[in-house]
Amino acid sequence: MEHAMVSVATGVASAVLEKISTLMEKEYSKLKGVRDEIISLKDELSSMNAFLLKLSDIEELDVQVKEWRIQIRELSYDIEDCIDGFMHRVNCSSDSSNTKCFFRKVIHQVRTLGARHAISNDILKLKARVDSASERFKRYNIDPAITSSSAIVPVDPRLPALYAEAESLVGIDEPTNDIIKWLTEGDGDLVQKLKVVSIWGPGGLGKTTLARQVYDKIGRQFDCQAFVSVSQKPDMRKVFRNILISVTGVEYIGIEAWDEERLINKLRDFINCKSFTNTYFHDKMQNRYFIVIDDIWSTTDWQTIRCVLLDSNIGSRVLATTQISYVAQSCCPADQDKVFEMKHLTAVHAEKLFLKRIFGSGDSCPPHLKEVSNGILRKCGGLPLAIITMASLLVNKPQTKEQWEKYRDSIVENDPIVNRMQKILSLSYADLPHHLKTCLLYLSTFPEDCIIERDRLVRRWIAEGFIATESGCSLEEVGEDYFNELISRSLIQVVGIKYDDRANTCRIHDMVLDLIVSKSIEENFITFIGYHNRVCGLQDKVRRLSLNFHHQEGRLFQLKYLRLSEVSISKLPEEIGELQQQETLELEHTKINGLPKSITRLKNLMFLRADYTSLPEGVGNMKALQKLSWIKVNTSAPSTTLHEMGSLTELRYLDINWCIGDMCSDMKSYTESFGSSIIKLCKHKLQYLRIRSEGSQGCSLGFLLNSWSCPPHLLQKFDMYTEYYFPRIPDWIASLSKVTFLDIKVNPVDEEAFRILGNLPSLITLWLWTKTVVSKRRFIIHNVGFKHLKEFYFGFWRIEMGPIKFEVGAMPKLQKFLFDIKAQGAGPPSGDFDIGIEHISSLRHLRIGIDCIDARPCEVEVTEAAVRNVTSVLPSNLQVEIERHRAGQMVKEKMGSTDHDGEQNRGIGKHQEQAVEDGSSLKTRKKILERVSKHSFLR
Repeated sequence: MEHAMVSVATGVASAVLEKISTLMEKEYSKLKGVRDEIISLKDELSSMNAFLLKLSDIEELDVQVKEWRIQIRELSYDIEDCIDGFMHRVNCSSDSSNTKCFFRKVIHQVRTLGARHAISNDILKLKARVDSASERFKRYNIDPAITSSSAIVPVDPRLPALYAEAESLVGIDEPTNDIIKWLTEGDGDLVQKLKVVSIWGPGGLGKTTLARQVYDKIGRQFDCQAFVSVSQKPDMRKVFRNILISVTGVEYIGIEAWDEERLINKLRDFINCKSFTNTYFHDKMQNRYFIVIDDIWSTTDWQTIRCVLLDSNIGSRVLATTQISYVAQSCCPADQDKVFEMKHLTAVHAEKLFLKRIFGSGDSCPPHLKEVSNGILRKCGGLPLAIITMASLLVNKPQTKEQWEKYRDSIVENDPIVNRMQKILSLSYADLPHHLKTCLLYLSTFPEDCIIERDRLVRRWIAEGFIATESGCSLEEVGEDYFNELISRSLIQVVGIKYDDRANTCRIHDMVLDLIVSKSIEENFITFIGYHNRVCGLQDKVRRLSLNFHHQEGRLFQLKYLRLSEVSISKLPEEIGELQQQETLELEHTKINGLPKSITRLKNLMFLRADYTSLPEGVGNMKALQKLSWIKVNTSAPSTTLHEMGSLTELRYLDINWCIGDMCSDMKSYTESFGSSIIKLCKHKLQYLRIRSEGSQGCSLGFLLNSWSCPPHLLQKFDMYTEYYFPRIPDWIASLSKVTFLDIKVNPVDEEAFRILGNLPSLITLWLWTKTVVSKRRFIIHNVGFKHLKEFYFGFWRIEMGPIKFEVGAMPKLQKFLFDIKAQGAGPPSGDFDIGIEHISSLRHLRIGIDCIDARPCEVEVTEAAVRNVTSVLPSNLQVEIERHRAGQMVKEKMGSTDHDGEQNRGIGKHQEQAVEDGSSLKTRKKILERVSKHSFLR
């Protein structure tokens, strides 16, 4: 589906041009008298759209230009509203099936006569407004080259960081020492290559300050040094002039007129000590230099600067800073990879800096200000710039709780200090291409501290028309690229990472949120109602409305994204089918059991989530569907509905809840229909398949064992969240050449199962569930296969099954091993009980879960003691977690009770049983368990 771009720079001008073309193709012959006006309107808008794009690259615009830009953007929205309203009225007046006969066509023409007359008048009025705007453009001589709001070059907002007093800094010693260590490594070597270290992190985190501290501490150890700033739109001649003057200490006459080539050659000659008669350099062949390149914004700028940085093999050093991660990577040679990521201040350092700036000491805060102080620091989020800004605002204000609360609740004020902070943060925003500016501003609709899911955010971007189509890529893939770019530029913070190392959740720093809220209001991009800290009057026309309260109603035929979560609604109205622009519909934790028949008329719907809700007949008509999740399959819908799913040729993601049990009289029809659909979908675009079931309902899933006559080659993720266990690895599993995530239940598991799974060439994450392991004594995971596996979950194990052994070279890239042990019926383990992971050098995280369901407390303690014993000798750099799962479902037993089933059935040793029968204290039982573990559980 093609999408015209919508952006904060141009409004919906691009989309309007596309809609005008559609209008002319389908309807212009019926809009007599305005055909020429429509063509003229399109031409004029096309020119204006191009000019708006040009204006978007200018940071500061003249007030007159800003006003003209706003008027044109609003005009584009009005034209879109006019066309959408007309098309809606025409489409609603007739269904294609009702216009087959001449009589019905005549009725349709009569019914829409009013709409056609109205749009003709509206187009004439809109054309007049466009002509008027065009005349103003010419009359005021609007030209971006001469309309910047000020010709004065602004002072670099980062300048104070260059001259910060060392004693006033907090939390900088450790990163300073780390970077110095990186820079000075290998100083004693005879041959020392040029070393480049880069620092990256969001604006306001103190990169420039850190770089300055490093420069001041080690700069004098080099023959020459320079500290230069690049900025977003650098004058490279000025950059090279500053480097040359700094390293040589010479003021060159007429240097302002030198071109880049001359400056580069002069610098390279100096570094090689050619053509210099200065006595200091007379006996030197080369100069060992240390140069700090601060605030780089593009790889192109770095490549230009790199032209002068000769590698003379005498230990020269370069330190670069940037806000963009991939720029930081590009600065460092591939064999060095010395990239230092700046972190936010810890809570302790943040408080110390805040109090030090206000009270001259970081030791204490007046008791009556403690709570509000903590609130301010939470809002600052460890960002030094924000902390210093807030402290500077408060230092000369009355030290009252009311005064401090005022600043905590409204951090963006018309204050020079805050404005300076905003300018620094705005540098990152200004550097974004216009499509990313639009996507970032949309994040202002989320509240503070909200965890934002990547996929949901991307779907909302798509619904708004913010994503541009690219050849060979889906809109979701392009949207994820946008998401990752915002992360790389430090404008959003990663919260969660998926099994495949892709960020899947994020949040926005409060300071960035305040910035984009103010930008959104300024551009009339979003109107906020109901937010206590986002106060703004309603605009003349609202384009995007963010509501923080309920009970709003209205006509929503242009609605594209609808999410209902945790509401007491039990039924969707049939009118849902009127939302012809709908692209995303999410129903989460509602009381809805079924979807209305009319939903199948939503021809543009791409993403549908309906928690435990069955599909209606006719689902095969929804050809645009790409993602279908949490759909319930039960007998409330006929099996033909499952068969229809096979015609969804765009479907990439399918997540169903299987509720067809063995007792269903028509079970065969359902299983055959579903199996047939899966085969068809896998021939098309299906990449993700998740099947859920509860209890015995999963027993009917045995048909999946050999149901695919054509292997599902495109599947990238298969997730089986059921109680059903395959009796063996299905044959089709071996054909999953692209699968990266596999969650499967197999019982029993043997070495043949591991051989098949190990041969999957793309597998990154494996979750393997079983009840029984077939092995002689020691279960060995061999060093064949699993070449790319990073995460492995194995459950459920029992300690009496004996040890697991990883051969040398097994799972060579494994980073995370999750292992669940059943405590129920646990008896004394064999003397060599072990999880032999000592050969997995890549392992970073081990998590062992103890499943407590239906187990006695003493059985849980025996299992836990065994686990703690075998993990106590593991390397200290391995993160180990031992957790009890479902502890609330343990079997309760009274102290002093006896078990008539005998100790064999209980599966515990005499020491543990005696402790229970004697009613021994918890302390005594603990000693007994420790004694048993020492004698029985050591490797």
